[in-house]
Amino acid sequence: MPLITACPVGCTSGFDATDLILPEGPLLRCRFCAQLVSQADARRYEDSMQEFDDPRGTAPSEQAAARREQLAHRRVRKIAAILQRDARGMSLLDVGCSSGAFLLSAKKLGCRVQGVEPAPQAAAAARAQGLDVFNGMLEQARFPEASFDAITLFEVIEHLAAPLPLLQECRRLLRPGGILLVGTGNTASWTVQAVGAHWDYLSIDRHGGHISFFNPGSMRLAAARAGLQAARIETANVNLQERYRRPSLTYKLAKLAAQALNVPARRLDRGHDMLAFLRKP
Repeated sequence: MPLITACPVGCTSGFDATDLILPEGPLLRCRFCAQLVSQADARRYEDSMQEFDDPRGTAPSEQAAARREQLAHRRVRKIAAILQRDARGMSLLDVGCSSGAFLLSAKKLGCRVQGVEPAPQAAAAARAQGLDVFNGMLEQARFPEASFDAITLFEVIEHLAAPLPLLQECRRLLRPGGILLVGTGNTASWTVQAVGAHWDYLSIDRHGGHISFFNPGSMRLAAARAGLQAARIETANVNLQERYRRPSLTYKLAKLAAQALNVPARRLDRGHDMLAFLRKP
């Protein structure tokens, strides 16, 4: 039986099968909000999630570390800009923080950081670096109401069959006017139109636990149902061929074409990487 049997966003209109065929069966699309969901069962899901219980967590390679830190700093500064304040002294909670790479970057900008991570080895690795990280689920941490200026959820929400309780708990923990930044994939992207089921983000084998796939509309709807306002939604990046294909002239031409589409994709919300800045009223 599929793990997801109802729209994760809370719609009651039912699903239609799509032509995005995965080993688990075709992805299903909510008739109301167009949220896509996997037909993976609970055992397949749990098996795929084991990859995250690793002491390295999502720590970037040495080659990627500098780029990842620049990206993290941009994201923290965007949050601070929306809050109309400096990042220094901003209280920030990273939910699903893994071994703490993003927290370390935010700390360098002067943020007061805490994390939550369910995978024991990854949480231990974060604490070994001097970070304040709770090992468990967010609701188990029992943080006081209105504890944080900002909360981040990077590559988390697509793992959840029922994300609304998590979004509601984040709302409770934010101070009035605070920002929840959600990073996830965008199924309304040109990448999905071009490569379909070959987009690696949809694969539970390449990305453990990926079962629920958002678009800007379903993200706004989920935010509203959790009592949050979509302050800003950004998308970026386009692929016109599957990522793991061997380089060829066709592949190289497609890569150049995708790079040319990055600017219009950002303007039209057609990039496959989505950032949603959600504000607590």
